[in-house]
Amino acid sequence: FGAVPKGKITVNAGAGKMMASRGKSLLPVGVTAVFGRFDTGACIDIADENGVSFARGITNYSSSQIKKIMGLHSDKIEQVLGFKISDDVVHRDNMALL
Repeated sequence: FGAVPKGKITVNAGAGKMMASRGKSLLPVGVTAVFGRFDTGACIDIADENGVSFARGITNYSSSQIKKIMGLHSDKIEQVLGFKISDDVVHRDNMALL
């Protein structure tokens, strides 16, 4: 996770708490904003509602795809995108807390 982040996403307080204290993956329902342009598999920063980065991870979706599914439950991903790579925007196994 020493890679230079290609973008940043912000998450709501509930998602931040689940990730930081319970070691959960980031689901699209917790994403509130996407900054930068990046592809699937990019290293990104994950920030709280104040813009403070608290994690870094490898994304399962591109920035444009995340913008379409952010705020949605995982069961809506395929309906919106026409495919589904994963339930998670960033899986816990591909994330490090800062």
